[in-house]
Amino acid sequence: MRALLTLAILVLLFGLVVLPARAQQSETDRLRDALRAAIAQTRTLEDERVSLQAKQAESDRDRERLKKEVDATKGQLKTAEQQYKEAVETFNQRLKENADAFDKWKAAYEEAADLARSKEAERARFEAEAKTFKASTKTCAQRNIKLVAIGKDLLQTLKSVELGDQIAAQEPVIRFKAVDVKNMLQDYQDKILEQRANP
Repeated sequence: MRALLTLAILVLLFGLVVLPARAQQSETDRLRDALRAAIAQTRTLEDERVSLQAKQAESDRDRERLKKEVDATKGQLKTAEQQYKEAVETFNQRLKENADAFDKWKAAYEEAADLARSKEAERARFEAEAKTFKASTKTCAQRNIKLVAIGKDLLQTLKSVELGDQIAAQEPVIRFKAVDVKNMLQDYQDKILEQRANP
């Protein structure tokens, strides 16, 4: 600013030195005009200096405000980064816990499924055995009914034997009747053996 003021004064003085041709004006008038011009330039320069100082002060204030905003933003960014890291760590921890729980559930499910399969196989085996036993029991019951019928028939036959038949069966010479009795007993024995249940 001072350089401008000095420059203005030099220009005026140079104008005074270079322009001696203006002899019409008095030396005083010329100096007065030069002084007025210098004062006007000084005022203009002073106004510009004040304006520039105001702009510089405003610029300094803006710079300080922006610096504070940048610092605050950096702090917020740091806080946000820390929160992000914590959130990621928490998420990863929960993910690991869920994976561990899933593995445990999966193992328990596998164990339960194996147990269910073994129980199902055992149930199917027991069911097959039960069907076999039912069929065997049914067959035995039918054969038992036939055996009871054979036993009743044998008893009926023995009841119908009379004293004469008994003497004829004991007859020592021809023994026809004894052969008939033996054949009859063999037939009954075959019928009984046919009804025997084979486990």
